[in-house]
Amino acid sequence: MNFSALLTTIATLFVMLIVGYIAGKLKIIDEVASKKLSSLILKISQPALIVYSIVKMQYSAENLKLGLQTILLCFILHFFLAGLAFLACLKIKTLDERKILEFSMIFGNTGFIGIPIMESLFGDVGAFMAAFNMVVFNTLLWTLGLSIFARKRDDIKLTVKQVLINKGTVPSVIGIAIFVIPAFWSGFKLPAFALSSLSYVASLCTPVSMFIIGALLSRRTAKQIFGSPKVYYLSLFKLIVSPLLICVIMKLLGFDQMWILFSVALTCMPTATSVSMLGEVYDVAPGFSAQGVGTTSLLSIATMPCILWLAQKIIEL
Repeated sequence: MNFSALLTTIATLFVMLIVGYIAGKLKIIDEVASKKLSSLILKISQPALIVYSIVKMQYSAENLKLGLQTILLCFILHFFLAGLAFLACLKIKTLDERKILEFSMIFGNTGFIGIPIMESLFGDVGAFMAAFNMVVFNTLLWTLGLSIFARKRDDIKLTVKQVLINKGTVPSVIGIAIFVIPAFWSGFKLPAFALSSLSYVASLCTPVSMFIIGALLSRRTAKQIFGSPKVYYLSLFKLIVSPLLICVIMKLLGFDQMWILFSVALTCMPTATSVSMLGEVYDVAPGFSAQGVGTTSLLSIATMPCILWLAQKIIEL
């Protein structure tokens, strides 16, 4: 695991967060611009990032096996987190805040931030595995996640179309389909201009998403960012407790070091920006959801390298 590259990536993310904060204060990125940029990322850049992270890896039976193993592991991780989150939120009295907290504890920012972080830690293999995680993330976001929001709400419905056809599953299927073509067509290779185009569009994800988070923070007071005990409770669970618990359990079960560190890195990501966007769409405590996304994103800059360093030490015991 490349800690030097990780610290460089996190420092870069922090700088971009500050730029977004300043842009928000100067009204360069206002609420309208944030929504437009979010739409750009969700509908264009993130799909390109998912496809690019898969197809830039050379096809082999071993790499295909790695991708399928990643999908299986990520399903297990998400369901484990779902169980923990449900128990952790039982005593939260306000229903909408409980929904946001539970959702936020399960779903991390494993796309916009996660893929570049994984690449910094494990190289192209890390980005490849993180892209396969997005299949799981988006499938469960529109099933498990939406079912949390739908509690005691008749207006929120789960549909088969949402589960199968969404902005994560479609690019994942496209990426996997292109990736396995060499298994049937020896010598197949995407044209250089196609890979280059995907790379440029995908590269928008990280800076623009950090600008959006920074602008989000700029619209909230210091008290709103740092003054809520419930957001600290979320941060403690999401950024520290759950990744360390997963590290210890996987260590005891005899998992390989790479799988443990990959799982810890995925789990210690800040809350997914999807929480805030869906909170706004379905009117489920939108202000509170934005606060959770902003605060965990800010705190993760400090906690992520510490948790990964500690996980490495636990593995070496």
